[in-house]
Amino acid sequence: MAEEGAIIGRVKLEQRHGKERVRVGRVWKDSDGTHHFVEWNVGIRLLSDCLPAYFTGDNSNIVATDTMKNTVYVKAKECSERIPVEIFAIKLAKHFTTFYQPVTTAIVNIVEKQWERVSVDGLLHKHGFQFGSEEHTTEVVVKKCGALQVTSGIGKLRLLKTTQSGFEGFIRDKYTILPETQERLLGTEVTASWRYAFKSLQNIPVQPLYFFDSHMGVKKVLVDTFFGPPKMGVYSPSVQYTLFEMAKAVLQRFCDLSSVDLKMPNIHFLPVNLSSKDNPVIVKFEDDVYLPTDEPHGAIEASLSRIHSKM
Repeated sequence: MAEEGAIIGRVKLEQRHGKERVRVGRVWKDSDGTHHFVEWNVGIRLLSDCLPAYFTGDNSNIVATDTMKNTVYVKAKECSERIPVEIFAIKLAKHFTTFYQPVTTAIVNIVEKQWERVSVDGLLHKHGFQFGSEEHTTEVVVKKCGALQVTSGIGKLRLLKTTQSGFEGFIRDKYTILPETQERLLGTEVTASWRYAFKSLQNIPVQPLYFFDSHMGVKKVLVDTFFGPPKMGVYSPSVQYTLFEMAKAVLQRFCDLSSVDLKMPNIHFLPVNLSSKDNPVIVKFEDDVYLPTDEPHGAIEASLSRIHSKM
């Protein structure tokens, strides 16, 4: 990501400034009494022509970070109709690059906490919500010229299957004690991000549900590919293989995405075998009793991008 900077003597200054962890909750109310609720954690970074603040103490070109915080609340108030987090981030970034002459680029990161509507007696509650575990993320970069970059994602998506997973044929040496297996429990916490192909404010899709549908669609493809068909599942020879299949399925399904990035730690569930000198078999592991542990864990991540021919 480019930063505003300058050469001073034999050193180079690169700078940006902003506000982090601006938390805002927003309620929208339908005419039938149904409420919608979001909780956003907003981060803002501005690239601007404010180098005199560093060189001479002249703050005349600085947008105060307190002003950035207040702008979040004002813009949330101005959104009279329910909008996806990506559109809110674009509105914020566009405001900073158009309203303030010194600002050349605005970078807005937002994490949306997943508040889910509760069901009572089989009916969806009109204003009751419960906290979900996963997160909806976005990063928007807007330049003064109108150039746009939108990346969305999912965080803390915990997935687990109790069979149809193995790990064999890996390098073995004198430090290797891990047994090969065709039967193990596979658990992970997916962090996924995907970049949209459009590159300017003028190219933002006009469909009001576009980002809502894309987020839910990508999540469904990731989950469905991880698990496979409901009755049979799908075999995973490694986390790496499953990660690639998930990313590939997303790009195949959504032609308006240019890349997918996945982080899938292998969260270990260790087989429990208990024995003692007097009792060699207190608990015998038969793919049934595990010790859940998340430290240490395997770290597997990869990016998959489209290659566009220049011919």
